[in-house]
Amino acid sequence: MGDVMMDISAVIDEDIAYGSDTPARIAMHPGGVAANTAAWMALSGEMATLVGCVGPDAFGQSIRLRLGDAGVDVHLEEGSLTTGSCVVIVDRRRERTMFPEAGANGELTSSTVQSLVTSGDHLHLSGYTFLNPATRAVALTALRHARAVGASTSLDPASAGPLRAHRELFMSVLTSIDLLLANEAEASVLTGHEDPHRALEDLTDHVACAVVKLGARGALALDDRGLVDSPATATTVVDTTGAGDAFTAGFLPAWLRKEPLSVAVRRGQDIAAQAVARVGASPLTPG
Repeated sequence: MGDVMMDISAVIDEDIAYGSDTPARIAMHPGGVAANTAAWMALSGEMATLVGCVGPDAFGQSIRLRLGDAGVDVHLEEGSLTTGSCVVIVDRRRERTMFPEAGANGELTSSTVQSLVTSGDHLHLSGYTFLNPATRAVALTALRHARAVGASTSLDPASAGPLRAHRELFMSVLTSIDLLLANEAEASVLTGHEDPHRALEDLTDHVACAVVKLGARGALALDDRGLVDSPATATTVVDTTGAGDAFTAGFLPAWLRKEPLSVAVRRGQDIAAQAVARVGASPLTPG
């Protein structure tokens, strides 16, 4: 459950000429943490249902159709605002900087999740749903519903920048979360520890299992079975956008099947390696 966007990516191979022109390769893809995760899951042969909100426009229609064609069970509400969109600048270091406009994501309700999620299901939440004031109560209601019916839960904090202003909210939410999937910067914001190992230990005081993704340095994971410290899967990096979403898409199904933690981490890293080797956060082809 969470954000659904249309991403406009500009990949730049030289220094940005501020105030002038810089050549770029432009592509348009469906995006958003929730949509990306669902798409990578479906195209990896896993079952995934997506709950989100799009606008009454061509972007929303395109996203709905393309995710459905990929095998996602699509439950997208339709708001009155335009479909959320994001301009993504990928610089010559292959690091991405994003400029999002939430649009119809702010009109998401909790009714769809409440009608779908039952005992034995798993609800994965995008942190953007908590970060957006318009949907914060919706996210909390969905989380309470999942816990009440006996569904397990996981959370991607989404983005370290806006997370800094909402640390206390997220720490309180962790008491209702079974699995936290954070990158190194997000883990540091939540715990105050720059050392990812210390951050991981701190996070597992609040959740049963935590993952801290370290990019090219691999990933750490910890639960009651012990610590996993896994090097990154070798790949050629083209665009880091959505690497964490792809990792979740690989990790989560294996974790839910109670496979060894090391297997779940490796599965996540393998799909993340596929994601960073192409332009765009989604596995769906550019539109």
